Formats: sequence, structure tokens, C-alpha cells
Amino acid sequence: MAETVIGLLRHGQTDWNIDFRLQGTTDIPLNATGIHQAKAAGALIKASDWDVLITSPLSRAVATAAMVGDLAGIDDYTVEPLLLERAFGEAEGLTHDEWKAKYADLHNLPGGESLEELTARAWVLLDHLAVTYAGKRVLAVSHGALIRKLIGLVSKGEFPREGERFGNASLSTIGHNGGEWRILNYNPHTYQG
Repeated sequence: MAETVIGLLRHGQTDWNIDFRLQGTTDIPLNATGIHQAKAAGALIKASDWDVLITSPLSRAVATAAMVGDLAGIDDYTVEPLLLERAFGEAEGLTHDEWKAKYADLHNLPGGESLEELTARAWVLLDHLAVTYAGKRVLAVSHGALIRKLIGLVSKGEFPREGERFGNASLSTIGHNGGEWRILNYNPHTYQG
């Protein structure tokens, strides 16, 4: 059986990304830079490299998927709720420094998704992708915290490295050959081909 390949593309930039604000499930749109990043990624991505385009339901991801699909020549995309960003609950809208100062336990936030819950959802997502898209090449538009968790699980903690952030419109790929997941290409930087 052919290997299942998943491209994890982070959405383009938003104004909250500039301020290092926790967006979580708050639906913040792309800014002008984010639109440019999505279009630039779409110009570099080839439809022939992907069988399917899926996206988180949040507008910043949907807009990124629509622009990438349009420019790459991928006809359609499907919304996949499991690609949703981690819910940060009461911490959404806070800067990273405010979040760290206000909450002693960053793993469990009031009204949010705990790191344990995020981990469980990430495994459900990986299982879903392996079964639903077996042998396919899937470009998945998602969010920084979820992509970080997926890469961490697949690499067994090797990536991301300490202090590394996933840039907007970054693209890393993972593969599943029927046995287990593995990192095919780790690139936390804004995609440039």
C-alpha cells in the first residue's frame, strides 16, 4: 500500500499573531501579510503533489485553504473539525506573557482544552487521517498549537526543538505506511518551496 502523506500547513498571519496573542478558537481573520503568505504558498504548492485539501473550520484556515487551492489548482477543500486549534478558554486574547503570568498551570486553562485533551484529540486525528485517507496525499491547513502537538507525537518528542515556533504558512509533512507515523519533512519556517 502507498504511504499516506499529510502536509501540515499553518494558516497565514493574523493581527493577533503579530502580538503573540492566544487565538485558540477565537475566529480572527487573516491580515494583509497573511493573505500574501497564503497566496505565496499557493503559488509554490503544486496540485499534482496532493490528492485532497482539508482545513480547520476557523476562517483564518479556510481563507488560507481557499487561496492555496485556487493558486495551486486544487479544485475543492473539505472542512475537518478535528483540525481546529486548541481552545485556550479564558486565556484567549491574552499575550503569551500575560498568559504565562496569569496562569500557573499552562496545561489546564479555565474553559479551555487541557494538554491531555489536545493530545487525545491529536491521536484521534492521526487515526482518522490514516484510515480515511489511506494511501493518499493530504494537504491539511491547521494551527500552530495543534501542528506542534502532532509533530511532537509523530517525532516522539524530537521536534519541535526547544523554543521553536511554527511560522505562519509553514509546511511540514508526516507519513504513515500502515505501521506508524514518521516525519517526512520538518520545516517550522514560512513555506518557500
